[in-house]
Amino acid sequence: MRAIQAEVKGEYGWPRMHKELLARGIRVGKERVRVLMQRHGIKAKTKRKYVVTTDSKHHLPVAPDLVQRRFNPPEPNQVWSGDITYLATDEGWLYLAGVLDLHSRQLVGWSMKPNMQADLVKDALAMAWFRRQPAPGLIFHSDRGSQYCSHEFQEALEKCKIRSSMSRKGNCWDSAPTESFWGA
Repeated sequence: MRAIQAEVKGEYGWPRMHKELLARGIRVGKERVRVLMQRHGIKAKTKRKYVVTTDSKHHLPVAPDLVQRRFNPPEPNQVWSGDITYLATDEGWLYLAGVLDLHSRQLVGWSMKPNMQADLVKDALAMAWFRRQPAPGLIFHSDRGSQYCSHEFQEALEKCKIRSSMSRKGNCWDSAPTESFWGA
C-alpha cells in the first residue's frame, strides 16, 4: 500500500486503494484496507479548498476604474491596490487584507481577521495611511467586493482624501499586481 501511495503521489484514500489492490490481483476486503491504512498513517492528500473572497453581488455603489491597468506609477503613494486572501489554520480560515503600493510593489498595510467584514479592509487601509501619510489624491484600486464598496470603507477613503477605483466585474486582470502578490 505504501508503494502504491507513492506511485499515485498520495492521491488514494481507502476506496481507491482497495480497487487498485484488487486490480493488481491482491484479494483483500475494503474494511481491512481501511483499517491498515489508518493504522499505518496512510491517507490521501486533501485538496486545498477554495474560498470566495469577492462578493460583487450587492447593491452598493461601485467606483469607476481610474487605473485602467496602468500599474506602474512613477512615484510611491500615487496608486495603492487592495485585495483579500485567505489562510487555512488548524482553527479555521483567517482572512488577510493587504494594501500594495503599485510603485514599489511593497505591502504597506495589512489586517488579519477570522471574518471578511468591512473592518478587515478598513484596518489595512488605516495601517497603510498611518505608515505612509500620502498626499491627497492617491488612488486606491480594488475589486468590487462588498467590503471595498461598503459605506464604512468609502467613508474611510474620503476621510483620508483618497480616490476610489474599482476593477470591472469579474475581471481579475484589472487587479493583476495584487492578485499575483498573493500568488494566485
